Amino acid sequence: MAQTKADRQAAAKKGAATRKRNEQRATSQAAGKKAGSTRQGKAAASAASDAKSKAKGAASGVAGAAKAAGTAAKEAGKSVATRAGVAKASGTKRTTKKK
Repeated sequence: MAQTKADRQAAAKKGAATRKRNEQRATSQAAGKKAGSTRQGKAAASAASDAKSKAKGAASGVAGAAKAAGTAAKEAGKSVATRAGVAKASGTKRTTKKK
C-alpha cells in the first residue's frame, strides 16, 4: 500500500522533532562540560594564589606552599583536559582571537 501525503508529512515532523531534541541534548552536554572546566580553572587559580601567599610567609609555610602549588598544577591539568574534551565532543577547535 502506497504512503499517503499525510503519512509522509507525519514522518517528516517526527524526524524534525527528533533532530531538534538531539541537538538540544548535545548543546546542554557541552554547556555542562564548559561549566565544569570553568569551575576547575577557578579552583586552579585559587590554589595558585594560595601557594603564592603561603610562599611569602615564614619558613613554616614552605610545606603548605608546596602542597598548594601541587594542587594548583593538578586543577589546571583537569581544567585543560575537560576543555579539550569539550572541543573534541563539539567538533570545534578553540582558537584565539586576532587583534
